[in-house]
Amino acid sequence: MIERRRIDRVSYNADSVMVVREDLKKIYCKVKNLSPLGVAVTVDGDTPSLLGKDVIIVADTLIMYADVIREDPAEDGNRIVALNAKKFTNEVLEYLFEHIAEDEEQ
Repeated sequence: MIERRRIDRVSYNADSVMVVREDLKKIYCKVKNLSPLGVAVTVDGDTPSLLGKDVIIVADTLIMYADVIREDPAEDGNRIVALNAKKFTNEVLEYLFEHIAEDEEQ
C-alpha cells in the first residue's frame, strides 16, 4: 500500500461499525489504525465497495464522520478501507442524536 497519509497514524485494535449515510446500511469492521484525520479499517472481502461513500464510524469512544477514499485488498482476502475525516453537518448530528435518544428509550 502506498503511503498517502498527511499525519502519522497509530495502531488501534477495536471492533467498530460503519453506517453508510446514503442508505443507513451498517457494516461491521475492525479498526486497524487511526489519527485525528482518518481511520483505516478492515472489512470482509465480500462487502460491496464503499469508495466515495460518506460514512459514520463508531469504535469504542470514537465517532467520526468521513469519506471513504481508498480500498486495498488485504492478504487474508478481506479489504482495507481508508477513511478521511470530515466535519459533521447539522443533518448528520441530528441523525446521531435522534438515534441515541431511541436507544435510551428502549
